Amino acid sequence: MPDIVIRPLTAADRAAWTPLWHGYLTFYKATLPPEIDAITFDRLTGGQEPMGGFIAERDGQALGMTNWVIHRTTWSEKPICYLQDLFTAPEARGSGVGRKLIDAVNQMARAKNCFRVYWQTHELNLQAQELYNKVADKSGFMVYRQPLV
Repeated sequence: MPDIVIRPLTAADRAAWTPLWHGYLTFYKATLPPEIDAITFDRLTGGQEPMGGFIAERDGQALGMTNWVIHRTTWSEKPICYLQDLFTAPEARGSGVGRKLIDAVNQMARAKNCFRVYWQTHELNLQAQELYNKVADKSGFMVYRQPLV
């Protein structure tokens, strides 16, 4: 079986990224207007923002994606990396795609001198948690949100 290739997301990946992005949104029962898709993709690939992504492929077929954001923190002089979105196509789950995408973010964050990579998932996303519990420490923190719209 051919190897899974993880590579940085580029502007040429819009057609491959979009179905994965929509799969991620669908998984979390979220919808966004098409202009947000375009803005997000441009931010990830435009080189002007402290964010980017990786795409996972096998034989030219997109199997997964992750989006990351680097930002300052009050906890360190170094920046911190938020692995904001990670999605593996259903047919590729359990094949190592998620772990390889996390590894790619970790390598990039090390190269950018970040002191930590962190992420969150829904409490009911048990399949993802099986992987996350193997590769990272659970912080114990809960996330609260307050819409400003």
